Amino acid sequence: MSKDGSRLGLILLMAPLLLWLVTLIILPHIGLFVVSLSEKVGVRTYETGFGNYAVFFTEPLYWNTFARTAYMSIMATALTLLIGFPVAYYIAKLTRGRSKTTLFLMCLIPFWVSELVRTFGWMILLRETGVLSSFLQYLGVINGPVEFLYNDFAIMTGLVYTSMLFMVVPLVTTLDSLDDSLIEAGYDLGASSLSILREIIIPHAMPGIVSGCIVVFMLSLGNYLTPILLGGKDSLWFTGLIYSQFITRFNWELGSAFGFLLLGLSSVIVFAALKLTGQSLGKTMGR
Repeated sequence: MSKDGSRLGLILLMAPLLLWLVTLIILPHIGLFVVSLSEKVGVRTYETGFGNYAVFFTEPLYWNTFARTAYMSIMATALTLLIGFPVAYYIAKLTRGRSKTTLFLMCLIPFWVSELVRTFGWMILLRETGVLSSFLQYLGVINGPVEFLYNDFAIMTGLVYTSMLFMVVPLVTTLDSLDDSLIEAGYDLGASSLSILREIIIPHAMPGIVSGCIVVFMLSLGNYLTPILLGGKDSLWFTGLIYSQFITRFNWELGSAFGFLLLGLSSVIVFAALKLTGQSLGKTMGR
């Protein structure tokens, strides 16, 4: 095939992706950014400026809400890693054949239904008359119904549950490529399990750890359903503020500014984490 034919084939293959990126991501973002620069100075009078962005820094409620959202998202990411790493290691290194497939499939099954259904499932478990409260009463741990919903515990539980797959998958992929002979050599040289974990397993799995943490953090930070349904209307989640600006107050200008602030500040946190861990974005994404 000629060079021109190869180039035409590449263009045709890339055309759907480029069309999708331009029409559904780039153009809407450009439109929202233009809207975010519009400041309302009258009934139907606008001027261009960064006043909507300045509101975020001058109003304590807004930046305190973002700080709380970022903190909770970081904690959810850490918990997801602590729970997901042993699960991923067991699937990748301690199981073979059908058992490995079965365990991996069990991680996938909850995600065959929508996030809304899964969140309502947790509401049924954690509500005052739910399964958890009834079970604890049956055991005699509590004397009466206890409401486990509408608090940080419920939000954290939902965030970890809804994000677990996105931590386990990159970890399984990375750990699966670890040569078992390296671990065996470590034991032969007298290293303890903790030393092998620290010196061999974690360094090898670091790209998967970082990529999983980035995905989980971004999903938690941008989550709307889980914090609002499990945390209630007073959950103080930043995406809830964005939703209220767009839908409740019809203030698209401020809502657009908050959306771009969320994107920018979350990107800063992610790149700071990459610098602290000594990882690059290209290495993390498997280049």
